[in-house]
Amino acid sequence: MTRVAASKLRTTISDLLDRVVHHGERVAVERYGKPVAALVSPEDLELLEAIENRIDIEAARKALREPGRRRWDEVRAELALQDDPAV
Repeated sequence: MTRVAASKLRTTISDLLDRVVHHGERVAVERYGKPVAALVSPEDLELLEAIENRIDIEAARKALREPGRRRWDEVRAELALQDDPAV
């Protein structure tokens, strides 16, 4: 993964975006040596979101199986989920 200081981002953003788009590179933006953001391809972002959704669905299903927890609206509120009929 490429790392770039946030202070250098403005002068290198065009090159970095080309590397992300055309070469699938991931770029970590750092402040004081610690990552604070990332540049990733749309495909990587979609994959990350799909993984997060799967984790949310599994957490909701588990919560719905708990004794005394049969109401979807309660589980959704507790887990801060959007209303998704796939659950």
